[in-house]
Amino acid sequence: MPTHTALPVRQCQSVLNTVHSTVYFSPDHDGEMAAFGVHDPMACYLAGRVAALGPVGPGIVTAAFYSFQHDMISGHLPTLWQRITPAEATAARTRAADLTLRRVLGPEAIGSAAMRRAALLALRATEGGARYGRPLYAALADQPVPKEPHLALWHAATLLREHRGDSHIGALTAAGLDGIEALVSHSASDTGMPRDVVMTKRGWTERDWTAAERRLSERGLLDDDGRLTEEGRTLREDLEHDTDRRDRAPYEHLGADGVAELTEIVGEFVAAAAAGGAFPPFLIDLFAPARRG
Repeated sequence: MPTHTALPVRQCQSVLNTVHSTVYFSPDHDGEMAAFGVHDPMACYLAGRVAALGPVGPGIVTAAFYSFQHDMISGHLPTLWQRITPAEATAARTRAADLTLRRVLGPEAIGSAAMRRAALLALRATEGGARYGRPLYAALADQPVPKEPHLALWHAATLLREHRGDSHIGALTAAGLDGIEALVSHSASDTGMPRDVVMTKRGWTERDWTAAERRLSERGLLDDDGRLTEEGRTLREDLEHDTDRRDRAPYEHLGADGVAELTEIVGEFVAAAAAGGAFPPFLIDLFAPARRG
């Protein structure tokens, strides 16, 4: 990258993504959705994350999410929109983010100069994002920015999370990995989410998972124990480098000094959120490297 290495950018993106993800582990999110008769956890997740795209059906969401099983998504969409509209879902998720951040960070952090500075830097980074080929980012970029600094930061973090996610899907497609192969290979890495956390939540069965492991083994990417081979580790690292390349524009727009400052400030918020019980225990170790920077 012209202005900074991949590592600082990944660290910045990681802490921002962690701030965004607080809402997914919060009772506030499901509580807000329950007011509209949406109770299934995956339906709540879909309603909040998909809402910016409008009242779409399962095909668009399968394409945009990539590693979620299509039949699982089609079990919720489009009937979900009979209970809650996209506008209601967007407002509900924003209310949940507000409640969650206020609870896990506390009023001093919420009203701090550091929060205002982080929001300004993160929003500046989003100005460098590209809509082309990034449906989730593009849809969110059309949404208004909340006025409160902590919600503006959360909004910007959400935009930057989806910008990288959309970019990563481009890298996965170029590497010839389908949705479940991407998930299996990531779970097999040292930093991947555990299989028992992601497999059923995304609608996959043991049979699906085993078949994907077999395909990856045939490509020389997994060993007999289901761990990445040297070739598999190289592929995963190449994927991250390709994603860095596709995702570089927001951070180049912000500049190296801004990236470093934003990472430091948001890293402190992430540490405070973790101490405030924002994340389940199994995620603390995964998030720890991002907090240490």
